[in-house]
Amino acid sequence: MANEPTMAQRLEQLAEARKKVELGGGQAKLDKQHEKGKLTARERIAALVDEGTFHETGMFATHRTTHFGMDTADAPADGVVTGSGAVFGRPLHIASQDFTVMGGSAGETQSNKVAAMMEASATTGTPFVFINDSGGARVQEGIDSLSGYGKVFYRNVMLSGLVPQISIIAGPCAGGAAYSPALTDFIIQTRQANMFITGPGVIKSVTGEDVTSEQLGGADAHMMKAGNIHFVAEDDEQAILITQKLLSFLPQNNTEEPPVVDPDPIVEPDPYLRDIVPVDGKKGYDIREVIARIVDRGDFLEVQAGYAQSIVVGFGRVVGRTVGIVANQPNVMSGVLDINSSDKGSQFIRFCNAFNIPLVTLVDVPGFMPGVAQEHGGIIRHGAKMLYAYSSASVPKITVELRKSYGGAHLAMCSKDLGADRVFAWPTAEIAVMGAEGAVNVVFRKEIEEAEDPAAKREELIQLYKETFSTPFMAASRGLVDDIIDPAETRKHIADALEVLANKRVTRPHKKHGLMPV
Repeated sequence: MANEPTMAQRLEQLAEARKKVELGGGQAKLDKQHEKGKLTARERIAALVDEGTFHETGMFATHRTTHFGMDTADAPADGVVTGSGAVFGRPLHIASQDFTVMGGSAGETQSNKVAAMMEASATTGTPFVFINDSGGARVQEGIDSLSGYGKVFYRNVMLSGLVPQISIIAGPCAGGAAYSPALTDFIIQTRQANMFITGPGVIKSVTGEDVTSEQLGGADAHMMKAGNIHFVAEDDEQAILITQKLLSFLPQNNTEEPPVVDPDPIVEPDPYLRDIVPVDGKKGYDIREVIARIVDRGDFLEVQAGYAQSIVVGFGRVVGRTVGIVANQPNVMSGVLDINSSDKGSQFIRFCNAFNIPLVTLVDVPGFMPGVAQEHGGIIRHGAKMLYAYSSASVPKITVELRKSYGGAHLAMCSKDLGADRVFAWPTAEIAVMGAEGAVNVVFRKEIEEAEDPAAKREELIQLYKETFSTPFMAASRGLVDDIIDPAETRKHIADALEVLANKRVTRPHKKHGLMPV
């Protein structure tokens, strides 16, 4: 009878097996990954998590396919590294596709491993991060590969609103693979990556259009044109840093409050805010300057910075508490709400509400964007998303009226009537149905026409309208503004309101779910 291997020999075999799996598709392919300016699947995880915290699961899982030469195909870890780790001491679950193994193609076993991590995120209440670097479905596995995608998509939806989901697009993400990131909360795409449903070759053969992979599915295309992604990273390292920064603002799951991090207790008056907004409503300014003066240490993580730039959304902290900031951007189209900015704003509001993040809304909005293209594009439906998102949000809602706040857009930017818990107004606030110039043309049309000097009469009536309605005092007299404040004290008022509203609870009628315009 042959001697059984000793424990030392078994451990040596185990170490060799681990080493082989850790090499993925082999050293030559790992080197090629580096030549492209990309990290490997394991290097990405190592950069993301705290040192020594990653515990891999499913390392020795492999496919069971025998068709089309797959019976002899070697696919270490089946092309995806999965496990748990911690970022800043807080646990999470991770899946990182390995492009060096069969191009990172998703087969049955790979998708099952990813789905298992998503299940673990659900049962442990921890965020899920999926690093995508894959050529798409593993065609050799046929329907098993397609079924695997279905399992992942289903779990994306089950995790939605339960735990934060973050996708990093670090390489190709083609075909059905692109739908999983689209179902997550945030997408970070590197400049080495492309994402599309059908590639340039298919588009050329079907429509005759010529387009490069970068033009079709590069980071700039998805940020500035499609609005599919939330952050652009120069490389893998920056994508990891963005992920870590983002996670620092978020709770682990929907039952927790966001973490209080390094509070800045200074809430003294900031005289700079008194002069930052031009009194002339036709002059623009950068709302980010206001935000920087309100949040702790000027630290603001803007989301979708390159898309629908007439609205600014992102995360900051006020005395250590995470807040979601929604603000009109007067420097871009005067801060008007259009189709894309309504989509951007409402999506962000819904995320904040799902994860107990208070909302701070800074208002300087002339209205909804007029025009045939906007009307035919569905501005009514898209604009209604803002109304729905704010109305359905039960987190603390604090609104600051800075300057213009007109018409339906006034309501859509979290007015008192949409459930704002605190509404503050600066003395420069103009809260009205419309601007004075437009209003007098409607209200006083006959008086202007009959005047000896119509131009002078119009100017006289514009001033009358401004004195009557284009101030915060009329809204305050109706209880629609809680207080008219010195702009220098804005940070203090927000901080005090957050403290008072920290234990806010709202009871809503029981229903399966509401029907948000989509």
